[in-house]
Amino acid sequence: MGNPQEVQFKSIDECLDSLPQNELEIVLFLRGIILECMPDCKEKLAYNVPFYYRHSRICYIWPASIPWGKVEKGVAIGFCKGDLLSDRTFAASKFISKLTFTSIKEIDVAFLKQQIYEAILIDNEIVKARRRKIQ
Repeated sequence: MGNPQEVQFKSIDECLDSLPQNELEIVLFLRGIILECMPDCKEKLAYNVPFYYRHSRICYIWPASIPWGKVEKGVAIGFCKGDLLSDRTFAASKFISKLTFTSIKEIDVAFLKQQIYEAILIDNEIVKARRRKIQ
C-alpha cells in the first residue's frame, strides 16, 4: 500500500476488498459483533478504515495492512473514548483504547460486547451532559 496518502478508499467495501484474507476474516467477525451490539450505529470510512458512530465516534476497526494505524500485525478494534472505559486491561493512549487480534480464536466475544455496551453508555452520557449544559 505504501504511503497512506497514496490510497484513499471511496467506501468500506473498497477497504474490505483490499484486505488479505486473514485480516478480512477478523474484520468481518468484529464488524458483526459491533453491528449486533449497535444496530442503530452509522458505519463510515475515516482514515481509510471503518468507524462506528452513534452521537459521536464509538469505535473503529483497523487492519495492520492499512498504513499509519500503529497496528503491526492482525486487526485492532479501538474505542474512541477508551480512557473512560472501566476496564483498563488493554493497550491505551490518552483517549483511545484498543485490542489487537491475529485470529478470531483470540477474541473474547463476551468481553468485547461488554466494552461496546459500556462505550455506548458513555456516548449517551456525554450527549445528556451536553444537553443539560445547553438548557
